[in-house]
Amino acid sequence: MAVVANRPSFVEHGALRFLIVDAPTDVNVEAYIKEFKSHHVSDLVRACECGYSPERILKSGVAVHDMPFPDGDPPPDAIIAAWLGLCGRVFAKGNPEARAIAVHCVAGLGRAPVLVAIALIEQGLEPLEAVTAIRSKRRGAINARQLQYLEHQYKRRARGRGCCVM
Repeated sequence: MAVVANRPSFVEHGALRFLIVDAPTDVNVEAYIKEFKSHHVSDLVRACECGYSPERILKSGVAVHDMPFPDGDPPPDAIIAAWLGLCGRVFAKGNPEARAIAVHCVAGLGRAPVLVAIALIEQGLEPLEAVTAIRSKRRGAINARQLQYLEHQYKRRARGRGCCVM
């Protein structure tokens, strides 16, 4: 039986719930679907170009969103807008279900954690707090260039300490 290559990392803050994983393959996608179900994943974001078919994931009831951007880079504004829009829909106030968003890149160490960090920053965490929260669950996440971006270039879109994704 196929298994998930690396242990998924569940990151939760307030109403936000994320499952960071590495990229599935056509061989082990069923193991990922099992993880998605156990964490109540409603949506999967693919932050890299993928070599597997999303068909079985879609058939399992999980929506798939392609938001690829270059490895090692921070996400472009269009990807950030799409990401925050998805977070806003999934984690809307009054949503009776505790759902989660799964997000992956190739190894689940760069692009995927950066997207999660952005959502946490929008929730009100300071950039280093967000990175620390992610790294406590996913060792080695977020490279130096991405950390610099989060600390010095990313500007919170929500006003005050509220969250624009809620």
